[in-house]
Amino acid sequence: MNKHNKTLGEFIIDNQQAFQYSSGELSRIINSIRLAAKVVNYKVNKAGLVDIIGGVGAQNIQGEDQQKLDVYANDVFIQTLINREIVCGIASEENDDFITVQGNDNSHNNKYVLLMDPLDGSSNIDVNVSLGTIFSVYRRITPIGTPVTLEDFLQPGINQVAAGYVIYGTSTMLVYTTGHGVNGFTMNPALGTFYLSHPNMQFPENGKIYSVNEGNYIHFPQGVKDYIKYCQSEEEDRPYTSRYIGSLVSDFHRNMIKGGIYLYPTSSKAPKGKLRLLYEGNPMAFLAEQAGGKCSDGENRLLEIVPTELHQRVPFFCGSKNMVDKAEEFMRNAKEK
Repeated sequence: MNKHNKTLGEFIIDNQQAFQYSSGELSRIINSIRLAAKVVNYKVNKAGLVDIIGGVGAQNIQGEDQQKLDVYANDVFIQTLINREIVCGIASEENDDFITVQGNDNSHNNKYVLLMDPLDGSSNIDVNVSLGTIFSVYRRITPIGTPVTLEDFLQPGINQVAAGYVIYGTSTMLVYTTGHGVNGFTMNPALGTFYLSHPNMQFPENGKIYSVNEGNYIHFPQGVKDYIKYCQSEEEDRPYTSRYIGSLVSDFHRNMIKGGIYLYPTSSKAPKGKLRLLYEGNPMAFLAEQAGGKCSDGENRLLEIVPTELHQRVPFFCGSKNMVDKAEEFMRNAKEK
């Protein structure tokens, strides 16, 4: 890697003035995520060698089996953030309820809450497929000095001040936005340092990849079935290529670089959708829009949905703008029939 590439630390310092409330906390949150990601990355990369793969015999609030590495990643991120005293609250897909964070002096003076999916794609842990961490940051809305409440977490995605993901793949990358475009940083494993490798990431307006679990085809709404048939038809520049990894971070990352759409619609098995609005939907929607893409629930802009519960699920259509527009068109047409 070019030794002149800017490090993540240098990039954060250079862009400090771009943060709306530039008092250093947001920079320290990104730095904490960088640190926790390095620890989790180390464990992910030796997962097959130690007793950390497999299930723990417990389920999370979603009723999904928790993997050992899920629990480990959750603990690492939570402890790193608590120890650095930079957030006033944390919500995780792995925890039933949000965590209130106090300062050493028992104060509640920090301004930000963080929401996360600590290990996305964890069903792929045992088979050595890319995993990810997704995070989302909001400025609290309750008065500083008081403990956080549920209200601080149930904010629409348009209120996010930062969001991003870490992808633990052939290389480990941290990709994030603070509302001024999307930048990707690749870790040099020899040094443990993240370097700016993908400045100003952009979704191509059009793409030729569609990512959806076609095994659920029979359960999908008619509009989604029609769109999949469109993707498969031999007209114009089609058929498109089907690519579905089963790790949202990996599928999103590939589609942002190559151009594509990711679909996780409602189905008769998951009538509200499966992805979580707060831990997956909103951060990915923020990234998509900052990279010139689009994200909706099939009808409405995802970032404008007002959440009503911590673990709310949502249908998810995200990717290259023209592809999402076309999928929404099929959803509208199916409803009108």
